[in-house]
Amino acid sequence: MISKEDAGYILDERRCKLGLSWRDLARRLDRPPVWTAAAALGMHPIPEGEAEELRGALNLEDEIVDALVRQPTRSPSRDLSDDPTIYRFHELVQVYGPALKSLIHDEFGDGIMSAINCSITLERAAHPDGDRVVMTIDGKFLPYAWASSGEVGQEKTAAR
Repeated sequence: MISKEDAGYILDERRCKLGLSWRDLARRLDRPPVWTAAAALGMHPIPEGEAEELRGALNLEDEIVDALVRQPTRSPSRDLSDDPTIYRFHELVQVYGPALKSLIHDEFGDGIMSAINCSITLERAAHPDGDRVVMTIDGKFLPYAWASSGEVGQEKTAAR
């Protein structure tokens, strides 16, 4: 049995050899490009019909399609922080994370932005100093709440 991560590497290699972009595959699946890339690289299960669409587009073997539809373990099997692009995301959160947390609390109260219930878009924008990467993260706000198992149906929320 092939891992989702290994299946993703094979899929990505085939995609590149065929000259297809993630946006091309996303259009075929009628899905957002960020979701498509994340799912293909192993972070989401791909519904069977969409996995079959990828099989046809990329000439994928049964074991790769089987891996694509499996439920993932949503953590990479290796440390990705040494990759320069991924490291910059870590740096961004280290520098701006406390400010973003404070701003979320100012605007919404005591809670978090969901990474489970969110969408992410990535666009390219022309700029005189060089093209810009424009990312938008649209995450659901989740207020902190306290509920005891002995209080089923009688949830008590913490005051702001």
